Amino acid sequence: MIAVEGLSVRAGAFGFEGVSFSANAGEYAVLMGRTGCGKTTLLEAICGLKPVRAGRVSLRGRDVTALPPADRGVGYVPQDLALFPTLTVREHLAFALEVRRWPPGEAARQVEELTELLGLGHLLDRRPQGLSGGESQRVALGRALAFRPGVLLLDEPLSALDEDTRAGMYELLRSVQRQTGVTALHVTHSRAEARALADRLFLFEGGAL
Repeated sequence: MIAVEGLSVRAGAFGFEGVSFSANAGEYAVLMGRTGCGKTTLLEAICGLKPVRAGRVSLRGRDVTALPPADRGVGYVPQDLALFPTLTVREHLAFALEVRRWPPGEAARQVEELTELLGLGHLLDRRPQGLSGGESQRVALGRALAFRPGVLLLDEPLSALDEDTRAGMYELLRSVQRQTGVTALHVTHSRAEARALADRLFLFEGGAL
C-alpha cells in the first residue's frame, strides 16, 4: 500500500503542508489536479526525489521517509519518460536488473516476460529515436517494472499521446497492473483518464487532498 501522513514539502517558493492519504495494496489510484498544483512534487516526495520537511511516507507497510530512492522499492515513470538515447529497448528493460546485480539468467527471463507482457518483441534492438509515443511509453513502463517493484508511480504518462493511442494505453496499464499486482499511483489532469483507470481517485486542490 501507499500511505502518506502529514507530509510537508517546500520546493523554492512552492510547497504544501500536512498532506495525508492512502491507497490499498493492489489498487490503481489516480491523483488529479490542475497544472502547477503540486502533483509532481508530491509524487517526487514519495519517490524520494524531493526532501520532505515533515511527515511520513510508508510503502508496503515500511517507513521509507529517510531512505534514498533506490531503496524504496518504487518503479517510476516520469512525465518526460527520460529514456536513454544510447540504449536499445532490450537494454532499457535490463537496466534496473543490472544495477541491482540480478543473476544473468534470471534477468534474461524477466526481460523476456516484460517483452511479452508489453508487446515489445519487435522493438528490442531499436533505440528511442523514432519510436512512436505509445511505444516509448511501453518501454518506460517496462523499465520501471523490471525489478518487480511493489509500488508504481506514473507522472502524467499519457499526456503526449493522441486519443486513439491513449485509449489503448488505458487497457494496457490496467492489464499490466492486474497481472503484476503492483500498487499504482497515476498523476493526471484528465477526467477521462481518471474514469478509465481509477479504483481510487484523489483530487489535489489548494495544497490539500
